[in-house]
Amino acid sequence: MAAAQSENGNGAAETGKIKKKRKPLRIIRNVLGIFAGIIVLFFAIVFVTDKVAGSMEEARIEPYGQFVEVDGKRMNVRIDGDGAETIVLLPGYGTAAPGLDFEPLIRELEAKDYRIVTVEPFGYGLSDGTDKERTTDNIVGEVHEAVQQLGLTRYVLMGHSIAGLYGLEYANRYPDEVIAFAGIDTSVPSQGGMDTELPIGTFKFLRQSGLMRMLTKISGDPYAALDYDESTKEQMRMITNRKGNNKTMLNEMSHISSNFNQAKEAGATFPADLPLLLFIKQDDVEVTNWTDLHEEQVAHSAHGKLIPMEGDHYLHHTLSQEIATDFDAFMDGLGKKN
Repeated sequence: MAAAQSENGNGAAETGKIKKKRKPLRIIRNVLGIFAGIIVLFFAIVFVTDKVAGSMEEARIEPYGQFVEVDGKRMNVRIDGDGAETIVLLPGYGTAAPGLDFEPLIRELEAKDYRIVTVEPFGYGLSDGTDKERTTDNIVGEVHEAVQQLGLTRYVLMGHSIAGLYGLEYANRYPDEVIAFAGIDTSVPSQGGMDTELPIGTFKFLRQSGLMRMLTKISGDPYAALDYDESTKEQMRMITNRKGNNKTMLNEMSHISSNFNQAKEAGATFPADLPLLLFIKQDDVEVTNWTDLHEEQVAHSAHGKLIPMEGDHYLHHTLSQEIATDFDAFMDGLGKKN
């Protein structure tokens, strides 16, 4: 009997020990469950907030420019000025609303008596998206079709950043139309770092989850201290929330490496008889030999000029007046301004 009681006592003690061991595990599971619930709730709130805000902003985005039909879709183009000489202006990669982002430069060029046609490629600004692969060939062909729809036959091609890569193909494909190329810190096929694998999946997740809106707001307003009125700044913020990292842009991102490699392997250069004016960020330490790469492009041109400027990659945000003045003097020197 005593032995039985002893066994029962030992069993109870063991059961108590097991219960004591299980209690911390339950607490841990409960805590993890609470954290998981908080995370799920957080993402749900972010997602819903993004969708609701996006729906409200959609009605507040004001049209600018005009649509032309390209490949059965709408491409937005903004036309300013009525000068005899026309400039076709192309954006850098990821600029959500080119027609508004270029405003300071557009104003300065218009004051110099130029006609400025700002093209928003598919996926940018108010233009439609597309399922066509964002190869250099397709992008250049679409932009040219938009230019044709406007009846333009002779013009200066001007662009920012990656437009330097697309501009190479464009100028070589349509030499009878492009009378000069002006680059604003433009890309060069042989620049380093363009074979790096980009985190496309991460950008896609940020957009689809709604986190991109939150991160954009936290990072501050990149246009805050720049020469834009408040209405334009608000429009750019809304369009950025709507178009940033959209499907078409991400497809373009996925082709960046192959587009650069294709141009590099082909040894692509601007036509030697094409006047070439390149504004670049002075002493750029992010890309090795940035100045040397552009000096090589200028040296290949019979009418080439390189102008280093103290500013950031978006030179036209703060140096539009200087860019317009130097561009006008360059064109006047060529005898191409009527």
